Amino acid sequence: MNTLQHALVAILLASSLPDVWAQSSASNAANDWQNSTPCPDWVSTESGSAPAANKRWELTLSPYTLHWQSSPEHKPVVLSSLDRAAPGNRLCGLSFFSNSFGQPSTYVYVGQRWDSLIGNPNLFAKITAGIFYGYVGQYKDKVPYNYKGFSPGIIPSVGYQLTPTDSAQLLVLGTAGLMFAYGHTF
Repeated sequence: MNTLQHALVAILLASSLPDVWAQSSASNAANDWQNSTPCPDWVSTESGSAPAANKRWELTLSPYTLHWQSSPEHKPVVLSSLDRAAPGNRLCGLSFFSNSFGQPSTYVYVGQRWDSLIGNPNLFAKITAGIFYGYVGQYKDKVPYNYKGFSPGIIPSVGYQLTPTDSAQLLVLGTAGLMFAYGHTF
């Protein structure tokens, strides 16, 4: 299978996750996982309202990244990430991706989400900040402030809620390019 086919299979699996968990809701282990809060306490805001029960987690998948400048060194970038919503429209998460040079990479982050941008209830923005790992070897200088594969990162994004649980998102990757993604909350 090619990258696009892998991404489509992942999207289909992601859209069926809530049904699988609903069928196993009698199991305490499934409920414990869904209700767990891996975010550090300092991520939440005291005055913020808790996330809705069906919007605590978001699985994001990206099958395609558009680079601002093409290079023969560039490989397809494929991403999957899992966010946990926290009170105050905050979040924390973990991403696994293949970077632009084909290296397996991760991104651990915290962030903020703003809903109903410019009066449109379906339009939202997010910004995350965290630590990347994975730009190593000959590609260590492709990200700023890299130290032994670790580098800081900030990723702004805009999205559109297609349904109450599904969204299309566009992530801005600084001077590298744009990432197109699908998000599914559960």
